[in-house]
Amino acid sequence: QVRLVESGGGSVQAGGSLRLSCAASRFTYRRVCLGWFRQAPGKEREGVAISYSDGGIIYIADSVKGRFTISLDNAKNTLYLQMNSLKPEDTAMYYCAAAPPPCAVVSGAYHDWGQGTQVAVSS
Repeated sequence: QVRLVESGGGSVQAGGSLRLSCAASRFTYRRVCLGWFRQAPGKEREGVAISYSDGGIIYIADSVKGRFTISLDNAKNTLYLQMNSLKPEDTAMYYCAAAPPPCAVVSGAYHDWGQGTQVAVSS
């Protein structure tokens, strides 16, 4: 099991930026799938960006391509999500998650979750 702790959420105006961090405890598996998901009120949890623990990026949602970047600092066991040009529709609770390969985009494939960090974007 991997313990995940997110931070970095907040309230920003449209066009602003935030960087989310996800600090992970030791990885049980040599290669791990790490993902950012988000859930807006009344909507299903959706995948935003997925990466292997060696940095290989698996997936970036079309809705955030060109605006969000997923990255990993292995020395710190920390996953990041740099969010630029934020839009009101990006408002959601953001979660990081981990799972052994093969990497999936659906949230149901992930068993280790952080507590979430809230992002609110105003117009």
